[in-house]
Amino acid sequence: MQTTHATDTTAGAGTSSGAPRRAGRLVGEGGLATLALVLVTAVWGSSFFLIHDLVGTLPPDDLSAVRFAIAAVAMLGVFGRHLRGLRRADVVAALLIGVVYGLAQILQTYGLAHTEASTSGFLTGLCVVLTPLIALVLWRERLPGATWAAVGLSVLGLAVLCFGGGAGIGGLGPGELLTLASAVAYALQIVGMSRYVEPARANGMAVVMMLGVALTCGVGGVADGRVELPADSGAWLAVVWMALFAGALAMWAQAWAQARMPATRAAIVMTLEPVFAATFALLWGGETLTGRLLVGGGLILSAMLVAELVGARAQESHEDAAVDVTADDATADSGAVAPADPARA
Repeated sequence: MQTTHATDTTAGAGTSSGAPRRAGRLVGEGGLATLALVLVTAVWGSSFFLIHDLVGTLPPDDLSAVRFAIAAVAMLGVFGRHLRGLRRADVVAALLIGVVYGLAQILQTYGLAHTEASTSGFLTGLCVVLTPLIALVLWRERLPGATWAAVGLSVLGLAVLCFGGGAGIGGLGPGELLTLASAVAYALQIVGMSRYVEPARANGMAVVMMLGVALTCGVGGVADGRVELPADSGAWLAVVWMALFAGALAMWAQAWAQARMPATRAAIVMTLEPVFAATFALLWGGETLTGRLLVGGGLILSAMLVAELVGARAQESHEDAAVDVTADDATADSGAVAPADPARA
């Protein structure tokens, strides 16, 4: 399996052919990729409290099975035609990523049934630390110090958001351990998507990923011989919202975005999820604005800014190098002698 976009630095989009006229388009794609992931985290933030409420009336396995079955059918209907353009390696990679994502969903949902929501939010957000570590171990990807600084700011922001109100971990019980395991699985999924999803095949691979998620969650749902369905229209509405928006739409947007940015940068953007969760709680949950939200959210936004600036600088360096190579090749082809560069003398 191979990829055609950069994953070993904090460069924002994919690789460039070096032509100067393409630079603006690539930078624009990197910005759109970031915006897409921000919207994904907003949708996830809106669904967090729904999952927490639903697991009180619906078994976690059954909730995941129904939700992702609907999402898979929706994605097949919209993007099914893109499956024809996939190679066997694409299908295998996407299916494995989907299975890992499905396991992450199951683990997180079970964890939410046995731990506080704030604790779950922080532990899941630790994937922002695990993502670069996994990339370093599996593919020897080295990251600049500024990216690690952004990771640290994100984790600090998550800690302020989740533990500033006195929740605290207070020991690792079954719920915390399950949520930690889900964070590892989420980090593996993030790294896998940035590594193997190519822009030209992102739509088709997103469909296969969702099929992998639905298959994994479906096996868990039927393990006890039956799948319990939502009990009333309100529960069905919540499940359908999560299936179509926090499931199908989010999977497509994440695949499209991560085909255009490295894994660690994507993980940093995704730490906005608890910020959006708190915002929705302020708007519709009757909660009040606190200094904890302002400080924690500010730290996470600062981390995003650092990651974006590092990515933009790496992209500019890449494009400058590509322009130099193109000019040197053109000079060699014409047989002319390239003038000396005073800056390099």
